[in-house]
Amino acid sequence: MLVSYPVGRRRSQLRPVFAAVTAAVLAAGALAGCSAEDGPEHSVDAFLAGWRSGDLHTVGFIDATGARVPAAEVTKQIRALCGELVDTPPAVKRKGDAKVTADTATAQVEVVWTLPGQTRWAYDRPVRLKRGGDDQWQVIWEPTLVQEQLEEGDRLALRRDAARRAAVLDGAGAPIVAPRRVVRVGVQPGEVTDVPKLVRQLDAAFKAIRPALVPPVDLSDLPKRLAEAEPTALVEVVTLREEAYRQIKPRIYDLPGTKFPTDTLDLAPTREFARALLGSVDAAQADDLKAHPDKYVAGDLVGHGGLQGRYDDRLRGVPGLTVVIERPKPGERGMTTGPEVFRSEPKAGQPLKTTLDVATQNAADAALRGEKRRSALVALRISDGAVLAAANGPGPAGENLAFTAQVPPGSTFKTVSALALLDRGAVTPQATVACPKTFVVDGRPFKNSDNFELGAVPFSTDFAKSCNTAFTSLAPKLGPDGLATTGRTLGLEAKWELGADVFTGKVSTGGSATEQAAAAIGQGTTVVSPLAMAGATAAVARGHWEQPKLVLDPAAQQPAAAGPALKAESVAALKTMLRAVVTAGTAKALADVPGEPVYGKTGTAEYDNNPAHTHAWFVGWQGDVAFAVFVEQGGSSTDSAVPISERFLRGIAAR
Repeated sequence: MLVSYPVGRRRSQLRPVFAAVTAAVLAAGALAGCSAEDGPEHSVDAFLAGWRSGDLHTVGFIDATGARVPAAEVTKQIRALCGELVDTPPAVKRKGDAKVTADTATAQVEVVWTLPGQTRWAYDRPVRLKRGGDDQWQVIWEPTLVQEQLEEGDRLALRRDAARRAAVLDGAGAPIVAPRRVVRVGVQPGEVTDVPKLVRQLDAAFKAIRPALVPPVDLSDLPKRLAEAEPTALVEVVTLREEAYRQIKPRIYDLPGTKFPTDTLDLAPTREFARALLGSVDAAQADDLKAHPDKYVAGDLVGHGGLQGRYDDRLRGVPGLTVVIERPKPGERGMTTGPEVFRSEPKAGQPLKTTLDVATQNAADAALRGEKRRSALVALRISDGAVLAAANGPGPAGENLAFTAQVPPGSTFKTVSALALLDRGAVTPQATVACPKTFVVDGRPFKNSDNFELGAVPFSTDFAKSCNTAFTSLAPKLGPDGLATTGRTLGLEAKWELGADVFTGKVSTGGSATEQAAAAIGQGTTVVSPLAMAGATAAVARGHWEQPKLVLDPAAQQPAAAGPALKAESVAALKTMLRAVVTAGTAKALADVPGEPVYGKTGTAEYDNNPAHTHAWFVGWQGDVAFAVFVEQGGSSTDSAVPISERFLRGIAAR
């Protein structure tokens, strides 16, 4: 659709560029000139400089009949002729010397307009001059100096044709956001006899829809809107996805006054589908227009947050622009559209290819559905590192905890600690490592969850039951930098080029004995994101670390290099212990999940000085899918993170 912008509207957006022009309206139009020996070029250059600056008082003008034209009048006419482009004056320059024949001369000048979006419109115009009796070269003023088809009273106008926004694609190359059927629920006021009753019935029906399909519907202003509308008008209440409408159709279809026109809108598979990661596409907001007046106009679709915001320029394409001449209506007020003098066709946006898998993302979103605490679930494919899903629970709009949270990993980090100990030969799965109720390091007591104790047991049992005291007792064998060194072989702290913001972790190093003990159980100063832990977990499953992948096109220019091969004997031992967590340890609820064996590690992480305040974690893998679940203030992982993991794994098994 072509959109016209009135002069006043465009001027408010672009005024700073050409504010100086207004000064020329007040300039005296005295017919000043140049000395004969300066030649016509001097007058041409003065005219071009004055066109840009708005100060034409040093230039002498005459019309085609030879009559003097005041410089102030020329300035006024230039502004009027430029119309909607008045606040973006062109760059103008002379092309070579003027051609002189007796007392007349002609100089060619180049006129280059920079239109919104850095679109270039260039053309040449001749400037005619005449030498007066006092040997002064005077510019012959005529509207065609500005553009060859302009006449007195005309003005240039800009039309804008929005480009087609490109899609964000999933791993299969299909658009994530695609046309989907919707139903617009509306009410015709003249057919309603009991408004309060209708509002109550609609409210009850909308509350019965699954939250994943529609946000809460506020009907508080519906009675007022119905009262103010014409009896035959359609007052729109809400637009529902077709599946949401089907849920409540029997309850609302026969209500008095209700109408249900259908439509098609570009939507993600579900309302919650990877929302924080993808971002949103909305009409340009006031902040957008203020920050980028040369890029956006009212009504434009703009990406906000996530991938839509980060890659907005790529996805939105380049709008088409048309410059037309508007002419006065003969015998009437107002203007009519005349000839088109310039056109640039819109250039469609370029798609963004991602690795997301619709079925896996749906399973992740469903697993977090109903969780009232801030939470995240991220999944990736072990074989190639492709991010398959990134789901986030309640929280501020656009907050992608799955990628950017900076939180202690708790006992999930015992995976890293165990690998470091195995690599150094400091312990074996069969070695006896005592698990007392309390272990004291430099006066600081470390305890197990619910103060349990196992006594003298194999290290594999300590791992499966998540014994803190066993790991704190082994911390000295790692030294001050052992955890950080092993963590880096699993991709932690590396610089990733993912196509989205990500926190890759910060591992404790060089601390005191108590800090080293805390770090061994994922406490202290160590912080990670769910994606960082999912990547580390996938590295164990794979045998080496590879940077996770999200955006495939445009491809990463400098992805992080793959990590070294992990010691096969250490990985084999660790995998056995990770499986025991599920078969005989803290994640036994996952033992009967359909499909291949599940490996993993639970974790609770204290986030302040109160041991009762803990985040909940689970990291693990099944088949070719590694994942991490995080629940802020989730308490025991067996009560929060593990059930979410079970729902996720059962969800992908059912796809």
